[in-house]
Amino acid sequence: MSRNILVTSALPYANGPIHLGHMLEYIQTDIWVRFQKLRGHACYYVCADDAHGTPIMLKAQQLGITPEEMIAQTAVEHQQDFADFQIGFDNYHSTHSEENKALASLIYNRLNDGGYIKTRTISQLFDPEKEMFLPDRFVKGTCPKCGAEDQNGDNCDACGATYSPTDLKSPKSVVSGATPVLKDSEHYFFDLPQFKSMLGDWLESGALQDENANKLKEWFEGELQQWDISRDAPYFGFEIPNAPGKFFYVWLDAPIGYLASFKNLCDKRDDLDFDAFWAPESEAEVHHFIGKDITYFHCLFWPAMLHGAKFRQPTAVHAHGYVTVNGAKMSKSRGTFIKARTYLDHLNPEYLRYFYAAKLSNRIDDLDLNLEDFAQRVNSDVVNKVVNIASRTAGFIAKYFEGKLSDSIANQELLNEFQQASDTIATHYEQREFGKAMRDIMALADKANSYINDEAPWKLVKEEGQKARAHDVCSLGVHLFRILMVYLKPVLPAMSAQAEEFLNDSLTWESTKVVLIGHSINKFKPLMQRVEMDKVNQMIDASKENLTAVVAEAPEATETAEQTELQKDPIADEIQFDDFVKVDLRVALIAKAEEIPEAKKLLKLTLDLGGETRQVFAGIKSAYSPEDLEGKLTVMVANLAPRKMKFGVSEGMVAAAGPGGKEIYILSPDSGAKPGMRIM
Repeated sequence: MSRNILVTSALPYANGPIHLGHMLEYIQTDIWVRFQKLRGHACYYVCADDAHGTPIMLKAQQLGITPEEMIAQTAVEHQQDFADFQIGFDNYHSTHSEENKALASLIYNRLNDGGYIKTRTISQLFDPEKEMFLPDRFVKGTCPKCGAEDQNGDNCDACGATYSPTDLKSPKSVVSGATPVLKDSEHYFFDLPQFKSMLGDWLESGALQDENANKLKEWFEGELQQWDISRDAPYFGFEIPNAPGKFFYVWLDAPIGYLASFKNLCDKRDDLDFDAFWAPESEAEVHHFIGKDITYFHCLFWPAMLHGAKFRQPTAVHAHGYVTVNGAKMSKSRGTFIKARTYLDHLNPEYLRYFYAAKLSNRIDDLDLNLEDFAQRVNSDVVNKVVNIASRTAGFIAKYFEGKLSDSIANQELLNEFQQASDTIATHYEQREFGKAMRDIMALADKANSYINDEAPWKLVKEEGQKARAHDVCSLGVHLFRILMVYLKPVLPAMSAQAEEFLNDSLTWESTKVVLIGHSINKFKPLMQRVEMDKVNQMIDASKENLTAVVAEAPEATETAEQTELQKDPIADEIQFDDFVKVDLRVALIAKAEEIPEAKKLLKLTLDLGGETRQVFAGIKSAYSPEDLEGKLTVMVANLAPRKMKFGVSEGMVAAAGPGGKEIYILSPDSGAKPGMRIM
C-alpha cells in the first residue's frame, strides 16, 4: 500500500556555510527519503534556509549589504553544497518568503483568537553601547542550572536546560562585550501551559525516540512556562500582526518554514494538496529529522503551536547526535572543522554518505568521523567488496560472451538468499538502522566474493568444456551485484546510476525479484576509486583556517618564545577587564610528556581538556623531566591561536611562573579540579 509522506530536515541557518556536522542530518534524511521513493511511496522532502534573526542582521551590517542580499548569496552556496552531496530535495525554500509570512500570521492569529497568546511587560537585557535589546544568542554567561560557563542566553549546551537570558549569571553582550542592563519592554507569549495535557498524550504516542520522550517528560514534573515569541526592533524578520515594532522570534517562524516550503511546492504542482498533509484529520505522514540540540523546540513548542492553530502534529520527530572528528569536537586549529565545500574539493561525496550510513542507528548517539576508519571502511566495503564483484566478472562476459548474461542460474540457493534479504534490509532502512542495513549488505557481498573465488571463472574459461560454467558463474556474479546495488541505491545514488548504465537496467526495490537472464549489459567502467589518505590530509590542511603564519625567526628564538614571555619580570601595561576575560584559562591533565632531543628548552605535552586533547610545546625542559609531569593537572590558555613552530603546531600555552632555569613552576590546581574546568 502506497504511503503519502512529507519529510523535513532542520533548516540550516543562513549566516554561514554548511559543514560536515550539518551533513550528517541531510544525508540521514536523504537516505530515508530515497528508500521510501525506491519502495514506490509518494514521499516529498522539503527544506529551507532559516533566514531571520539578529545574527543575520548584524552580519549583513558588517558586510555592508542588506540582509536580503546576504541570505540570497547564502542560499546559492547552501543549495550547491547539498546538490553536490546528492541531497535530493523536492523543494528548497527560505523562511524569508511570502508563504512563510502568510502562514506565520495565520498561525499566530489562530493562536491569539484561541486565547493562547498573552502579553506582559518584562525586564529584558539591553546593550547600552549598541542601544538594542539582546536576543538570547547574543548574551553569554554562566548557566543558572549547572554552572557551566560561556553558555548561550537561551539554552545550555552542557546540561540541555532552557531558560531566560535574564537568568544567566555574569551575562555579557556578544555584540559589544558590555555588561547588559535591564530594560522594560512589552512582549508576546505563547501560553504553553495550556497544552500540558495534550503534550503529555503526544509524548506517549510513539512519535519520539524513547530517550527523547523520557527526557522531555522531566519537564512535566514542574510547571511549563510561557514561551516568549516576540522580539523588539531592530530585528530582521516578520512583524507581528497589529503590533508595530514587535517581530516574531526566529524560532516561531523557523519551523513554520516546513509548511511554507511545502506550500511553495504545492503551488508549483497540480498533484499536491497542502491540506491533505497538514489538516488535523490528515492520514498522510509528516517526519522531522533534527539534531538533539533542538529537541525542546520541535517536541514541545512546535506540536503545541500546531495543535492550537488547528494543524496536525508530526507523525514522528527523529533526533540524531553530534558529529565528532577523530574522537573530539570539530576544531578549526586541527583542520577537523571541515566545510562541505572543502570536503567536496578533495573527496567523493559518496564516501561520506556511505560512512555515515554505516555508523548511523535510530538512537541519539554521537557519531565519530575517524578519518582513518573512514578511508578503511569505504575502501574495504564499497571498493573491495561490492565494486569488486562487478569488476572481476564483467570483463569475462564482455570478452568471451559478447556482453550477454547466460540463460541459466548457477546457484539458485545463493541467489535466493540475496533476494530474501530484501525484507530485513527494508526494515532496517525504515527504522533508520542504516548501520545494520550496511552490515547485512556487506555480509552478502562477502558471500558473493567467496562464491566467485571458489568457482574461479578465470580458470574455468580456459578449461575444456567449462566455458559455459564460467559464463554462468560470472552472470550470477552480475545478478548478485545488481541486487546489492538495489539495496545500496538510497546511500549511493550516483554510483547506482553508473551501475544502472552498466547493467542496462533501471533499479527499483522490486528489481530484486527479477533476474536478468539472457540480458545484454554494457562495458564495465570503474564505479568508485579508493579513498587516498593524502587527499584526506590535504582536506585537513585546507581546513586549518586559524593557523598563524610560520614564525621566521632563528630556531632558538622560535622555540623559546614562550620561555621569553615567562622571564619578563616587570609588570606589563594595564589592561581592561574586558581584555582579561577574553583569555580562556582551563584546567588540563598532562596525559603525555615527551622529550624533543633537538630542542634545548621545549617539552612536547599532550593535554587532556576533558574529552579534547591539545598538543603544546612548553619551554620548561630545564625544570622538569617528562616523567615528573605525566598525570599532573595544570593550567593552560585554551583559546590562544595555534602557532606553527619548528617541531610542530603548538595549540595553546601552559601557565608557569619563575625566573627561569630550574626555577620554573607550572601552575597546578587543587586535586579536586577536573580537566576542562574554566579558571574563574
